[in-house]
Amino acid sequence: MTSESPGGARAGAPPRDQHGPEGGEFDTQNPTKPLRLVVVSGMSGAGRSTAAHSLEDLGWYVVDNLPPSVLPEVCRQAREIDLTRLAVVLDVRTRGFFEQLPSMFTELAAIGTMPEILFLEAADDVIVRRQESVRRPHPLQGDGRLLDGIGRERESLATLRAAADLVIDTSSLNIHQLSSRVAHAYGGSNDDQLRVTLLSFGFKYGLPVDADMIFDVRFLPNPHWVPELRPQTGLSKPVSDYVLGQPGAEPFLTSMQDLIAVVSVGYMTEGKRFATLAIGCTGGKHRSSAMAEEFARRLRGTGLPTTVLHRDLGRE
Repeated sequence: MTSESPGGARAGAPPRDQHGPEGGEFDTQNPTKPLRLVVVSGMSGAGRSTAAHSLEDLGWYVVDNLPPSVLPEVCRQAREIDLTRLAVVLDVRTRGFFEQLPSMFTELAAIGTMPEILFLEAADDVIVRRQESVRRPHPLQGDGRLLDGIGRERESLATLRAAADLVIDTSSLNIHQLSSRVAHAYGGSNDDQLRVTLLSFGFKYGLPVDADMIFDVRFLPNPHWVPELRPQTGLSKPVSDYVLGQPGAEPFLTSMQDLIAVVSVGYMTEGKRFATLAIGCTGGKHRSSAMAEEFARRLRGTGLPTTVLHRDLGRE
């Protein structure tokens, strides 16, 4: 995961670095469609540049390192040239970043543009490794340690993170996996449909910080104690058959599906297009991965775009 490189923009005018995928034309074929705005923000070193490049590849018009104060004017100009998808990277490199955010959102609301917030984050130790690998100081580090800067940034961004429509923890993701997450969330042609990410994990490795809902399947018998199943994972048919055949597995999956049917309507009404559901067992190897794969199959059968990630599948 690479650190971000500063971009640039002239206040009140299209930024110099605006460009589409491979320098091509932008999606302007439907001028009556309202502007969809995504604000990409988050921790330094968490992958904002990777997310921005992925959005460009998906056909979004992307502006990096834009001062928040000029964003409403950029949106007005975007509407004038019939852009339908605009992504803006905002971060602490901009002087007065935090002070400008409240007025920016107020101005956007006044012109009828409700931004979606994509927030990238990662664990402190991961950010330290990434920052040190590129030998760049943290923007808020000052004369202190790298961890001091990370702590200041995390505290300052807490309110923005709480308001985010989609949070992606990139701690265990490589560039390609992050790009896949972004493509799943923002690459579809139907903007009015909930997009679901299912994440299997192991409780002994900690709770996923980017989950909207967490489900615990440790009530099911553990295939770890079946010698012939222990070396396999929930992606294998013998383990999957064992887990799904246990009493309680079917009612649990049905209840989860009923819950999603209820909350998906409310999510879309509130403008939330994404839902990350985490399914956990002890180690994330057998039960959670098998249940996540089966639940994904069922959700796809109802027409919901669904992707599956297995956070802890490769751990011992």
